[in-house]
Amino acid sequence: MLIGIDGSRALVKDKAGVENYSYELIKAMLRLKEVEKHKLRLYVRGGVKVEAEWRQRLEVVEIKWPRLWTQAGLALECLKQPPDVLFIPAHTLPMVRRRKMKTVVTIHGLEYEYLPEYYQFPQRLYLNKSTEYAVKQADRLIAVSKWVKQELVKRLGADKRKIKVVYEGVSSRLKEAKKGRFSSQYMRQISYKYGLEKRYILFVGTIQPRKNIARLIEAFSRLEDKEVQLVIGGKKGWMYEEIYKAPKKRGVEKRVRFTGRIAEADLAGVYKGASLFCWPSLMEGFGLPILEAMLMGIPVITSNRGALAEIAGQAVLEVDAEDVGELAGAMDLVLKNQDLREGLVEKGYGRVKQFSWQKAGQETLKVLTEW
Repeated sequence: MLIGIDGSRALVKDKAGVENYSYELIKAMLRLKEVEKHKLRLYVRGGVKVEAEWRQRLEVVEIKWPRLWTQAGLALECLKQPPDVLFIPAHTLPMVRRRKMKTVVTIHGLEYEYLPEYYQFPQRLYLNKSTEYAVKQADRLIAVSKWVKQELVKRLGADKRKIKVVYEGVSSRLKEAKKGRFSSQYMRQISYKYGLEKRYILFVGTIQPRKNIARLIEAFSRLEDKEVQLVIGGKKGWMYEEIYKAPKKRGVEKRVRFTGRIAEADLAGVYKGASLFCWPSLMEGFGLPILEAMLMGIPVITSNRGALAEIAGQAVLEVDAEDVGELAGAMDLVLKNQDLREGLVEKGYGRVKQFSWQKAGQETLKVLTEW
C-alpha cells in the first residue's frame, strides 16, 4: 500500500503541539517493522531539511507552494500521483481529491467551540470550517483522547464508527535526556540561560488565554511561600497582552519569569529543576506537558477540564480551572507537603509508562492500512 503523509508541520523549526505530534508520530512509524510492507511518501514544504534517516525509509515530495499549501499544492500533487491513503496529522483535508483515495485525519481538540472568545475571528472561522469539513468528509478520524471522540460525536455529529482513539506518546528526546545525568554544571548553565531561581513553579505552553495563565499568576501572588519563583516558558500565541501585564497587576513582577520558547535541547533541564509543574488549562484535547513533567519526576497540578483528567489519571492534584483560591491552596500544599510531593511523583512515573510513541505509531499504522 502507498501511504501519503502530510509532513508540512513535522519539520518546522519551532515546534509546538501539532508539530511535535506530527514529527514524533512519523518518526515512530518509520521505525516499525510492520511499515516495511508498505511504501511511504512524505509531502513537505519547499526548502525544508528532511532527516537522512527519513529519506532512507520513504519517498520525499517537495511542494513549493508558499500559500494554500494544503488546498492547492497538496491537492494538486495528490490528483497527479495519488497515494492509496492520505494521512493528515491535523484538522485539514484537501477539498479537491480523487474519490478512490482514502483519507485519515487526526483531530486534536475542539477548543475553539468551547472558548470562542479566545480565538480571533479569521482563525476561529478557519478552525471551525476546516475541522467540520474534515470530520464529515474523511474516511477515518483519529482522536487523541476519548474526550475528543466524545465531543466529535456530540458537537459535530461525527460517525463514532469511523473514529479511533490513539493516545500520544512522550518526547523521545526527553526520554533520552533522562537517561543521562544532570550535572550541577549543566543545571547551573540552564538556570543562568533562562533566569531560573533555586526553587520555581513551572508552566510550559503557548502564551494565550486558553492556557489560563492570568489566573495562574493571580494564584501565585496569593502563595504563603514568597521565596518561590513562577517560570512561564512558551512562545507568544494570541491575545497575550493582558497575560504579560498580570505580574505587575498582582504585585509579583520580580518573581515571575517569562522565558520565551524553551529550546528543545534545554527542555529536560528546565523540567528537572522545577519544584512543581502547574498546568491549569481551560480546555485541552490531550495535555502532553503534564506527561512530560511526570516523566522528569516533577509533581503536577492540573485542571479538571477537557481530556486532562483522562490523561492524568490519579497521578496529579486536580483543581477547578476557574477557582483561583483552590489553585493557590493546591500549590501551597504541594510545596509544603513532602509526602504528597513524593506520592505524586511516584504515581506520575507509573502513569507516564502507559503512553508511548511506538504504541501510537503501531495503532496509527493499523488505521491507515486495515481497510
